[in-house]
Formats: sequence, C-alpha cells, structure tokens
Amino acid sequence: MFDVLCVTDRRLCREDFLSRIEKIARAKPSALILREKDLTKEEYLSLARETMGICARYGTPVILHNFFEEAELLGAEAVQLPLPVLEEQFASVRRTFRVLGASCHSVAEALQCEALGCDYIVAGHIFDTDCKKGLPGRGLEFLRGVCERVRIPVFAIGGITAENAGAVKAAGARGVCVMSSAMTCENVQEYINKLRNI
Repeated sequence: MFDVLCVTDRRLCREDFLSRIEKIARAKPSALILREKDLTKEEYLSLARETMGICARYGTPVILHNFFEEAELLGAEAVQLPLPVLEEQFASVRRTFRVLGASCHSVAEALQCEALGCDYIVAGHIFDTDCKKGLPGRGLEFLRGVCERVRIPVFAIGGITAENAGAVKAAGARGVCVMSSAMTCENVQEYINKLRNI
C-alpha cells in the first residue's frame, strides 16, 4: 500500500474549503497536511481547529505546517516545518510533537533533517508543476538519491499524478504528497484510491 498525503492550498480550491477538507478526510488519506503559509497566526489557529475537528470525525490524521506554536496550543500530534524553522526550533518541537516532518530540496538537506530527528521528509519538487512555475523538477534521480541516503520515510512532492506515481514508488519513496489534484479533482475518494493502489 502506497501512502498518500494530501496537502492543502485553499487558493486552488473551487468550492468551500472546509467542504473540500471534509471530502478529503472522508477519503482517508494517510494524512492531511494543512499548509496555508499566507495566513496570520490567528487565522491559521482558527482554520486548524476547524480542520482538526473535521478530520477527527473520520479518523484522518492531520499534520499542521509551519505554525508550530499554534500546533502546540491545539495539542496537535504532528507538525511539518521548513528546514530553517526546524534548525531553529528542533529541541522544543522534538519534545512537543509525536511526529515531526520537514521538507528538503537536496540530499544534504535530507541528511540534515534526519540528523535533527525528523520522522519523515518531503522531497521535491520532483516533476514540473504549476505550483513552481518556471522551475524545472529535480527529477527521479534526485528522489532516488535522497531515498538511498536516509533511513526515514521519504514522500515525493511536485507534479505527482496517477501516471507517474509508479516511477516515484520505484525510486524508493514511501508515498506521495498531492496538492493541486487534492484540491481540484472531481472524486477525491477515487483519486486517492488510485494513488494508494499504485
């Protein structure tokens, strides 16, 4: 079974955002990452509280992103941080959260994340994607290099589709992170099942 993490971006959402969150939670991905970096701390706290409530009803794990103080206030179990934030805060966040993740863009960063005690890393971006317009994807060789060098699970992000997820799995990834498609696909359950059964 291939792990699927759904990453949010409410700006891509074509319907009420919390309705989309409910559809994702009902489809039971491995986790939902609430990644809304443009919000204020207060706005994120409010949205995270609502998101955690929805996901709890379906037993879908939530990983809060970047806002570690708000995550602690809400009693969240999991947080994912950009590497610079992780470097600055790793001692306190490692004690506070049961699951700690980070994003990386090179083998050196992946090794650093592992050394700082991360439970998993998100490596990207793998393929060309509209989310990173003008920046070419780092490719499968990059992903393979990361997977070969670290012992913790690696999740690939960036331009992931049902068509290329098999190649991502073959490169050694534990699973994939999907954002645009999770926010816009017509049938969330069908889409997640398709990825999960690669």
